[in-house]
Formats: sequence, structure tokens, C-alpha cells
Amino acid sequence: MAQTHLKEALDTLKDTGVRITPQRHAILEYLINSMTHPTADDIYKALEGTFPNMSVATVYNNLRVFREVGLVKELTYGDSSSRFDFVTTQHYHVICEGCGKIVDFHYPGLDEVEQLAAHVTGFKVSHHRMEVYGECPECSKKKEMH
Repeated sequence: MAQTHLKEALDTLKDTGVRITPQRHAILEYLINSMTHPTADDIYKALEGTFPNMSVATVYNNLRVFREVGLVKELTYGDSSSRFDFVTTQHYHVICEGCGKIVDFHYPGLDEVEQLAAHVTGFKVSHHRMEVYGECPECSKKKEMH
């Protein structure tokens, strides 16, 4: 699964004329395999061993490139660092208010919401986003122990 995503992502980069450097390849691969919606800092820390001369700025610049070609979504929540999500299918996020963990979930029932919104309002709808907030199992457990 991840290999297919990586191959498609690399093809997209080639098609848009973006040079594929070893760093770009590694950042993409990390994002695809990561289910945690890492920050640029997380990605930097994970890859600095492999690319000792790579800076956080390099990571940011590459993420910006990926965002511009539509491979990556930047998720901003309040004042915390942006998290980055490799764009696969439409999905939603459930967010822990304790530790900030973000977990994906799919809810196909909402696929028509954009068409409905467009139909009812006459808007040209570009996208939508839904977030669900709560407490993750780990944070719930911690509370029970205290």
C-alpha cells in the first residue's frame, strides 16, 4: 500500500517537474509511513541521522513544495506547530485535547456534503474539513491512575 502511494507521489513530482532528491524521497516516504501527522521538526529529527547536513529549513521547504503540488496537507491547530498529512483519500481527524494526538478516520457518509452545500447555497465548494475532539485512550488511562 505505502509503496504504491510512494510511487504515485514520485510520479506526480516528476510530472510537475520537481527534482527528486534523496532528501525529498526520504521525507515523502516518512510522511506516507507515518500515521501520526508529524511536524516538520518530527520529520527532521527522524531523518537527521540519515542526512546529517539537512536542516529544519530544508524539511519545511520540501513540505511546501509537496503542499503546492497537492501531495501534502498542512494541518494547523491553534498556536501549535503545523502538522503534515500525506494526502490519500478524504478523511477526517479526531484530536486528543490532552496530548494533541491526531488519528484519521474515514466517514464516507460525508462524501456528499460538498455537493449538497453547493446545491443549497449556490457556492462553488472547494473542500471541507471536519474535526472531532476528545480524549485518547492513553490520556483516559492516565487520568484513571491518578
